[in-house]
Amino acid sequence: MSGVAGEATNLFQATMEAAQVGIYVMGDGRFIYVNPFMCALFGYSAEEFQNRVGPLDLVVAEDHDWVSEQLALRAAGVPGHPYEVTARRKDGSLFTMSVLGMPARFGDLPVSVGTVLDVTERKHAERRIRELADFDALTGLPNRRLLHDRTAQMIAAAERDGNSAALMFLDIDHFKRVNDSLGHSIGDDLLCALALRYSAVVRKVDTLARLGGDEFIILLPDVGAATAAEVARRLLESAAAPFSVGGHELTVTSSIGISLYPQDGHDIDTLLKNADTAMYKAKEHGRNTFRFYSTEMNTATLERLMMESSLRQALTAQEFKLHYQPLVCLESGDIVGAEALIRWCHRDLGMVMPDRFIPVAEDTGMINPIGDWVLLEACRQAQTWIASGLCLRTMAVNVAPVQFRQAGFVEMVGGVLSLTGLCAERLELELTERTVMHDAEVTLGTLSALDRMGVGLSLDDFGTGYSSLAYLKRFPVGKLKIDRSFIMDLETDPDDQAIASTIINMGSSLRLTVLAEGVETAEQLARLRQMGCGMVQGYHFSRPVTAERMTELLRDQPFRYRH
Repeated sequence: MSGVAGEATNLFQATMEAAQVGIYVMGDGRFIYVNPFMCALFGYSAEEFQNRVGPLDLVVAEDHDWVSEQLALRAAGVPGHPYEVTARRKDGSLFTMSVLGMPARFGDLPVSVGTVLDVTERKHAERRIRELADFDALTGLPNRRLLHDRTAQMIAAAERDGNSAALMFLDIDHFKRVNDSLGHSIGDDLLCALALRYSAVVRKVDTLARLGGDEFIILLPDVGAATAAEVARRLLESAAAPFSVGGHELTVTSSIGISLYPQDGHDIDTLLKNADTAMYKAKEHGRNTFRFYSTEMNTATLERLMMESSLRQALTAQEFKLHYQPLVCLESGDIVGAEALIRWCHRDLGMVMPDRFIPVAEDTGMINPIGDWVLLEACRQAQTWIASGLCLRTMAVNVAPVQFRQAGFVEMVGGVLSLTGLCAERLELELTERTVMHDAEVTLGTLSALDRMGVGLSLDDFGTGYSSLAYLKRFPVGKLKIDRSFIMDLETDPDDQAIASTIINMGSSLRLTVLAEGVETAEQLARLRQMGCGMVQGYHFSRPVTAERMTELLRDQPFRYRH
């Protein structure tokens, strides 16, 4: 019997020594047995394992809690499942270890029997397989397969959140010439260099992928047409700079097509097809440009980009002009003031009205220097009229929300008055209800500072916003302007009549001047006179005119009652 037991022990010992996997027996938190392979794997001797090395010494600190939890489960008799942790050898080197432990008994002692295996190479191989499956072998960018997954995620998120998104199709112009003349190796290097430049333009949340050949795709979540156009412009600029590839100086350009979710498609195939179509439109228009799939989007975006570019030069090129519309006192018919209105004499587009370029100026930050110029020029012109003996009580100037909230606005107004010599009481700043009510407490401080300076304040487009009467009483506003939308049908619409009458009565109660803008007919004028309106302006008297024509109107006073 003892011979059989001895043979079994020898067989067990031989098996353990031949095993190409680490095997251990652990009890009471320490190693009772480790086989030679495990000793070699970690660099410790069997004596070190049994006397001073515990299981937590074999893993990095970040995995201690997890390993402790697994040890407790095995000690409690719960079977284990394979898990992976980062292991540390005696020499400090790290590797990925797969562990499988099972509860057992060694005499009366509950133990855990387990195996460990170095799976570092397997993990590297798996990662490489994933890279080959999901990433382009040349550039390292996501390939078509991963692009489909990312696009599905982008569309799902946009649909859930009600947001828009953009897909760009980029193609290198005349790329075949590079391959044909310099070889595919140079062409490949150029594609890698382009991928690096494109990557520097897009955000971390965007996806830059290579579809194949010289075709790239960019996914832009949570963006609209304007942002997509700006990204396309920067991509074109980044690609246009010369490349140094394989001893050759190369200059290439790109053509970009853009499709937008949801208007141009609800799935990747449709968005890709439409972006591809748009890209060929870009090539038809001379290459080195971009086009949207939607014709309407192209027209609006290209006009905006041209306008944005031109706006930056318009001030220095002196393309802005001021026109003036008379402000008429209803009681006497006298022109007592003028509203300064900006016009842009564009070299290609001709006369551009404010509703077309002011939103662009606000979005690009150009509104501040433009608004400052308007204020300076209007005050200069007003002082010129006054100095020549013409009667002008008020020069009204519109102030954009961004301009009003800029740091140092009050000081800038004071500087303009000092520079032009215009008396502060002759200047009236027109602000919309929305401008005034935005952060009302801060606004109150700015308005009070202007009021102390002597500058007049007017609420423009009154009745279209959300003024709080409590704040209106506190604001140092001297004039309310009834919005033209309430004047347009004043003769026939009882609601407009009621609104206009209410504003006039409220203004009278608060001792404010009320001015109706957009007066175009004698009937509207008669209604406003019956209601007790104090001032009017509109085409019935005069369209906005040049400074020269306004000079004549101030001198001749053609609307004055001659009784």
